[in-house]
Amino acid sequence: MANSNAKFKLPIKAKNPFSSQKGKNGAPNKFIGFLRGIAVYVLITLAALVFFAGLSGGTKTGDQIPLSQAVQDVKDQKVQKLDLEGDKVSVNYKDGKVASTRKEPGESIYQVLKNSDVDPKTVNIEIKDMSWQQGWFALLGTLLPVLVMVILFFFIFRQAKDAGQGIFSFGQSRAKLYSKDAPQVKFTDVAGVDEAKQELSEVVDFLKNPGKYKEIGARTPKGVLLVGPPGTGKTLLSRSVAGEAGVPFFSIAGSEFMEMLVGVGAARVRDMFATAKKNAPSIIFIDEIESIGRMRGQGFSGGHDEREQTLNQILVEMDGFAPNESVIVIGATNRPDLLDPALVRPGRFDRRVVIGMPDLFERKAIIGLHMKGKPFTKDVDVERIARRTVGFSGADLANMLNEAAILAAREAKKEIDNKDLEEAATKVKLGPQRKRMQSERDRSLAAYHEAGHAIVGHNLPNVDPVHRITIVSRGMSGGHTMFPPTEDRSNETKSRLLEQISTALGGRAAEELVFTDVSTGAANDLEVATSIARDMVMEYGMSSIGPINIKPRSMFGMYRGGEEGTDISESMQSKIDAEVKKIIDTGYAQAKVILKKNRHNLDKVAKALLDIETLDTDEFESIVGKKRGSVPRSTQTPILA
Repeated sequence: MANSNAKFKLPIKAKNPFSSQKGKNGAPNKFIGFLRGIAVYVLITLAALVFFAGLSGGTKTGDQIPLSQAVQDVKDQKVQKLDLEGDKVSVNYKDGKVASTRKEPGESIYQVLKNSDVDPKTVNIEIKDMSWQQGWFALLGTLLPVLVMVILFFFIFRQAKDAGQGIFSFGQSRAKLYSKDAPQVKFTDVAGVDEAKQELSEVVDFLKNPGKYKEIGARTPKGVLLVGPPGTGKTLLSRSVAGEAGVPFFSIAGSEFMEMLVGVGAARVRDMFATAKKNAPSIIFIDEIESIGRMRGQGFSGGHDEREQTLNQILVEMDGFAPNESVIVIGATNRPDLLDPALVRPGRFDRRVVIGMPDLFERKAIIGLHMKGKPFTKDVDVERIARRTVGFSGADLANMLNEAAILAAREAKKEIDNKDLEEAATKVKLGPQRKRMQSERDRSLAAYHEAGHAIVGHNLPNVDPVHRITIVSRGMSGGHTMFPPTEDRSNETKSRLLEQISTALGGRAAEELVFTDVSTGAANDLEVATSIARDMVMEYGMSSIGPINIKPRSMFGMYRGGEEGTDISESMQSKIDAEVKKIIDTGYAQAKVILKKNRHNLDKVAKALLDIETLDTDEFESIVGKKRGSVPRSTQTPILA
C-alpha cells in the first residue's frame, strides 16, 4: 500500500489585512476584537453628539417670540442683553426671563433696530461666533451616515465572504478541500470491497509514482466512476482515497453546481478544475454525479438548460486534460443508466468500479470491522450473523451493530448478545416494534395468516427455511414471517419463483380456509406475488408466451421527462394479463392444497403464536418437523403446466 505520509504544498496567498485574524490555537486575536469594539463605541458617541447638538443648537433657549415683539421690548427698555448666534437671537430680560427669536438670514440686527427707530446703543448686543462649530457639526452630520453605511456593508460582505456565500462568489466552486491535516479515512477502515480498493489503490499509485507508468507508456486515467446501490460504501471509498493519496482532494456534490442563475454551474466547474490544476496532482470527487450528468435532451428548454450547460462544461474540462496535469475525477452514482454516454466514455471516465451488495465473506469482514470497540458475549458468532444478514448493505450492517449496542445499553448490559443482534437486524429491515391494542379476532387472524406463510414455505423444497414468525406489529405490518436466504444467489430459477408466489399467497389461503373470509392484511402479499408473476412473463420469458422480453422500457432520449413508453399491442397485453392471472391462480391453488393437508400443523403454529407471539426456527420446527432438502430439478413436479 502506498505511503500516506506524502507531503504537498498549496499556493501561498498574501494575507488580507481585513480578513478575520486568529491567534494561537486558532483563537480570534483579542487585540483585533478590542479595536473593533472601540470603533463601534466611537461611532456611537459621534452620532450622539451630532444628535444632541442639533437639538440644543449650542445655546440656551426660552419662549419663542416674534422678532417684532423683541424689538418693541428693546424699545420699551425691558431688555438687558441680546445674544446673537447666527440667525438666532436670545433675548435676556431685566427681570431674568429669557426668550428666543430669529431674524432674516443675512440681515443685521443693528439694521433691524434702526428700521424700528430703536437706538442699538440702548441695549447690550453680544455676538457669538459659532460658525466653526456649525461647520463641524454640519460636516459630521453629512459624513457620519455615509461612514456608518460603508462600515456596515464592509462587515456584511466580509461575513458573507467567510461563509463562502459572498455576492461576488456565485461563480466560485463550492468544492471542499481536504488536506492531510484533516481527519482521514484509510483503506484499512473500509472492508468488504477488496476489488474496488485494488482499482483505487492503483489510482493512488498513479498520483504518487507517475514516472513508473510513463516509462512503460501507460497514461494516467482521467476519471473513475463508482457505481453501486445506496449504502455500499462509494463515498467512504472516495474518502479513503483522499486519506491514502496525500494530495489535495476536492469534494463536491452534483447538486452544488446548480443555481437559479443561468451559467453559474458552468462557471463553478471552470473554477473547480482551475483550482485543481493549480494544485496538481489532485483528486476531484463528485458525489451523486447523476444530478448533473443526466442524458442530454431531456429538458424542455433545449440546449440552454442550466444543467446541460454544466454537463457540457464538465465534458470539456475532462476531455481537455493534458497527460502531465495529474488531476483525476472520481464520480459516484447509484443510477448509471441515467448518465450521458459522452460522460462515461473512455477518455473521460476510463474506469468503472462496480460495488455490489456484499457476499458472505465480505459481510463477515464488514461485521468484524464494525465490531471493533464494542463488547460482545462469547457466544456471538460472526459467521452466523453474516449468514443471517443476506441482502444487507454495508450501511445496513453498520446500522445493525449500532442498534444492537443501543439496545444493550438501554437494558444496562455490559456486553452485546445474540438477542440484541437479532432484534437489531429485524429493526433495520422492518422497523421498531409497535405496541398497539388488538382484538382477539385480529390476533387470531394475524396468527393464522403468518402461520399460513410458514406452513406453505416449509413444505416447498426451493423456499429457504423459516427463520422467524411473529404477530408483533412492526411498521405498517401486523406481523411477519421471515425466510432469509441461506446462501448468496445471483440468479433465480422458474421453480423457485413459482414457489415464492405460493408462499406469498399462503397467508390469504389460510384466512380463507380457517375463517371462510379474507381480510385486507394480504395487500402487500398480493403486490409481491403479482410483481414476481409479471416479471416472469414480461422480463424473464417464463410463460407460454415464450422467451421474449416485452417489459415497458424507460424511454430516456426518446420521451421527454423520462416517461415510460410501450409498444405492446392490445392483444399482447391481454395475453400478458391472462398469463399473470394463470400463474397467480396456480400458486394460490397450490397454497390451499398444502394447507389443507397440513391443517393440524397450521392450528398448532397459530396457537403457539397466540401464546408467545414469536417463534424462531427451532421452536417452529419442533412443531412441524425438520424441513426437507431441495429435491433434484429433474424430479420436481412442474407447478405450471
